[in-house]
Amino acid sequence: MSKKQKLELTWVGKENRPRLEPRILLEDAAKSYHAQHRFTDQDIYDNRLIFGDNLLALKALEQEFAGKVRCIFIDPPYNTGSAFEHYDDGVEHSIWLSLMRDRLELIRRLLSDDGSLWITIDDNEAHYLKVLCDEIFGRSNFVANVVWQKRYARDNNAAIGSAHDHIFVFAKSFDEFRRTRNRIELDFKTRKPYTNQNEDPKGPWQSISFTGAGFRSNMMYPIIGPDGREHRPPEGRHWAALEPEYLRLKAEGRIWFGQDGKGVPRVIRYLSEVEGLVPSTWWPHEEVGHNDEAKKDAYSLLGKEAAFATPKPERLLSRIIHIATNPGDLVLDSFAGSGTTGAVAHKMGRRWIMVELGEHCDTHIIPRLKKVIDGEDKGGITEAAEWQGGGGFRYFRLAPSLLETDRFGREVISKSYNGEMLAEALCKLEGFIYAPSETVYWQHGASTERDFIYVTTQTLGQEQLAHLSDDVGQDRSLLVLCSAFRGNLAAFPNLTVKKIPNHVRSRCEWGHDDYSLNVENLPKAPPKVVAMDDDGGAAPVRFSRRQTDLFGSEGGK
Repeated sequence: MSKKQKLELTWVGKENRPRLEPRILLEDAAKSYHAQHRFTDQDIYDNRLIFGDNLLALKALEQEFAGKVRCIFIDPPYNTGSAFEHYDDGVEHSIWLSLMRDRLELIRRLLSDDGSLWITIDDNEAHYLKVLCDEIFGRSNFVANVVWQKRYARDNNAAIGSAHDHIFVFAKSFDEFRRTRNRIELDFKTRKPYTNQNEDPKGPWQSISFTGAGFRSNMMYPIIGPDGREHRPPEGRHWAALEPEYLRLKAEGRIWFGQDGKGVPRVIRYLSEVEGLVPSTWWPHEEVGHNDEAKKDAYSLLGKEAAFATPKPERLLSRIIHIATNPGDLVLDSFAGSGTTGAVAHKMGRRWIMVELGEHCDTHIIPRLKKVIDGEDKGGITEAAEWQGGGGFRYFRLAPSLLETDRFGREVISKSYNGEMLAEALCKLEGFIYAPSETVYWQHGASTERDFIYVTTQTLGQEQLAHLSDDVGQDRSLLVLCSAFRGNLAAFPNLTVKKIPNHVRSRCEWGHDDYSLNVENLPKAPPKVVAMDDDGGAAPVRFSRRQTDLFGSEGGK
């Protein structure tokens, strides 16, 4: 195989792609929440909690946030066998892969150049997901497969007990991620050798070797110790620096000859100079928590009735967010579940967006975030982050589909849309930034400094079009979307006039509110029927995609 050839994962239905409608978001002020006063000057209020199908929500965010999200964490449904016990193995894998592919493509577009995606998954789909991500992000942008120890007790009922989950890390650009990612704090094992034997005012330190492997003639000079003894590098080694550098270190008190001054020269390294540890791929529960720890935090915060079966611990999300972001950066979780990502990001001073379709958006996430904002959440990373409260979030719902079917079977503008909503929706659909002017009635949005859009439900005649053309002027252009128009458009070269909804009817899958998957409650599949082809052979039976709501709620959390 040529190096230029691209390996791709194939599955039934891969060629089928949804034609997503870029919905607008409607704020529900009654469910938005913020602290009653500022705690610090860095308090963040413009976080977003979005209720709705997460694929449509990602599409809704694309125009405003493409290239702006520093870290995306998702905990999708793990596609365990129990959810698909009534379906052929190949069918369920194909559905799951298609649903993931559609979301991952949007996620990649949302990431900043130095951004990264972190996905938790178990063995059921991990290896298929890895190949799928390779295809979307490029194999060169695979960062790591982190192994998180989610359980510390043995499962004596299993053939081989599952004690870990995978966390796949992919970057928008591997080089940019490597350049900008943060190191993790030193653990106890790394800190332990640092002591302060001589009460050095610079704090704890340890001595490290002052030699390197090999022979270098310019690094073989003699060193005289405090006791007058001459030191030479051991056989097969050289000093770690040229003599002028050694003399500088000695003058700064950075050369250590042992407590009695009779030891070989070593270099003092202060704990304060150690930047941190390069993250590794093994994350034991002692460092980042486990499922039971997360359950206990959830119990204390929301009560046992409200807790998830397998939530992610705050310490786990804290490490991910610390490595991938800095304060003020934007974090996104489109499978929000119980809201762990937003809660942790909030305490760490990051901006966040979460998407959730399930009822736990109201029963879990909002109560949890209110406690965080009010400073009443005492669990998780609260103490480590020195969190006292503050900030807030805005609650949004996905708007209904722009077009609905009337009693005659025609697609018409939805009755739930007022003029402002219609203008915003069509701006998004046409790729314009919605920014209505307070003084110019026909400026509802702009794509450049000279290209504007005007949306109206009126029928425009020749005289109205002439007025518009004069106002716009010859150096600017205007896209006019109206119910109908009459007149000679050739007379107005600076205007492009289109009828709505005719102009947009073929753009999207209108009225499609659910791109998720939940087969758990479906009836058993009927016995397979094998059709006969013209030659008397068996023809394959096609399976239709079943779309309900598991992919809108939390899977592995």
